[in-house]
Amino acid sequence: MLNRRTILTGTAAVAGVAGASALGAGPAATAVAAPTGTGPAGPADPSGPAVTVLPGDPRYAALTVGNNTRWTGRPESVRLVRTTEQVVQVVQEAVRGGSRLSVRGGGHCYADFVFHPDVRTVIDMSGMDQISYDARRRAFAVEAGATLLHVYESLYRGWGVGLPGGSCYSVGVGGHISGGGYGMLSRRYGLTVDHLHAVEVVVVDADGTARPVIATREPDDPHRDLWWAHTGGGGGNFGVITRYWFRTPGATGEDPARQLMRPPGEVYVSALSLPWSGLDKAGFSTLVKNFGGWHERNSDPGSPYASLCTFLMLNHRSHDSVGMLTQMDASVPGARQLVDDHVGAVLSGTGAEPRPLSRPAGEQGPLPGFFTPQRIPWLTSVKLLGTNNPTLTNPTLRAAHKSAYMRKGFDEAQTVALYQHLTRTDRRNPDSMVVLLSYGGRINTVRPADTAAAQRDSVFKALFQSFWSGEDADAENLAWTREAYTDVFSATGGYPVPGTATDGCYINYPDMDIVDPRRNTSGVPWHTLYYKDNYPRLQRVKAAYDPRNVFRHSQSIGLPHS
Repeated sequence: MLNRRTILTGTAAVAGVAGASALGAGPAATAVAAPTGTGPAGPADPSGPAVTVLPGDPRYAALTVGNNTRWTGRPESVRLVRTTEQVVQVVQEAVRGGSRLSVRGGGHCYADFVFHPDVRTVIDMSGMDQISYDARRRAFAVEAGATLLHVYESLYRGWGVGLPGGSCYSVGVGGHISGGGYGMLSRRYGLTVDHLHAVEVVVVDADGTARPVIATREPDDPHRDLWWAHTGGGGGNFGVITRYWFRTPGATGEDPARQLMRPPGEVYVSALSLPWSGLDKAGFSTLVKNFGGWHERNSDPGSPYASLCTFLMLNHRSHDSVGMLTQMDASVPGARQLVDDHVGAVLSGTGAEPRPLSRPAGEQGPLPGFFTPQRIPWLTSVKLLGTNNPTLTNPTLRAAHKSAYMRKGFDEAQTVALYQHLTRTDRRNPDSMVVLLSYGGRINTVRPADTAAAQRDSVFKALFQSFWSGEDADAENLAWTREAYTDVFSATGGYPVPGTATDGCYINYPDMDIVDPRRNTSGVPWHTLYYKDNYPRLQRVKAAYDPRNVFRHSQSIGLPHS
């Protein structure tokens, strides 16, 4: 995944841009001039136009659909940008022409935020993928079009550092970070945004002028609120993100290798399956309760288990099995025994005999060689797990997704509802599932208001989802996903409202039904489910940096009066 444009060392070129702070009179905004580089499209010319792809161009079809093919656009143009200057030019043209725009990174948006019928201009960020070390800021600059595996390989090979982001290799960093991205290292190192030092955003002022702004986490930065909004406020709300800078809080010295978290050198990976034939209702209930109870007991950031992450993939019975994937930092004393003890605790009393994970399970591909935990280099695990998830990386599938932050394990009624829907015979899709994902640890050491990612005391997440091929199967798959989710959270109006047991939904798993009062009968608005008490502050940032509501989608941050 490394390419010749990727690893740059030294100080990023900096140029001043005149202008007033969008929060009022203040210091001039500062923009970083994107380095000139070479790549498949030739030299990047900061003063030249972006590449324009129009309908009829052979590239158009591939550039107007994401990984969820339910959402396909028909924009007037797709603009492939390579520099911040080009982004400014494209945004300015769209504003002057009254053309609604959206931004595409890796294409993994679960909803219609990018490919919507009203969008006329799509800004494609895939050409902005440079990764460098900015010595002046003592931070790593990552352009917003880079994909996760590219970022992980570049940071680790170049400097031995990393980010605790998601596992799917082709997710774009732009939206992943801004939504509060997390992954298998987050229990140990926190969310990606906990390492975010600065962000460059192309915004549009009240007079319609597009300009780049750099916002940092420094207390005296007049744009600090814009930085804060990108620590979990979601993408497509305030402007076009062109670049992030990462530095772990508390980092000292000048050595780049000490400015950002260091992933473990090696990890243990364990993968197994439980055949549905060996799981009756009682055994399934025990499995789910074991998973929740274990996370309630072992989510303290000081626990040795903070370095362990597990995904429990509760596939529909038509799949024939349930899957379990575990990763553990091998450098933790007694790591192998901790893995064995964890697996034993989750499986205890289920009555099911574990087997190798010999076929895809949930989002994970087959890993038969890891039935006995294997110790492998961390970067090897990243590539193995990140490219071995056939449902997430298949760009021809359609999908539906719903999420929940869980402060406690499922109660008896919820577990019964899970079992009922996962064993239904009227709808049989082996790619319908509920995935339970480890959370907690260092994530929960940050106060809810310190970042826009407000959910800071959950112990695991739940992801309800279905994948399928063909529009003719939409109705049955949407119905299964909706009905399973609604029944599990029926006590709170069909959604996991913030309370003692649940804490809302994850903005990076956007749910198209959350704004529909026929589906969401909780009485809790969508923005509270995503952002909790942080929403009013996000609205104030919206008013300051996007007063014309140029950057909007079906669940975007609203202006204070809206």
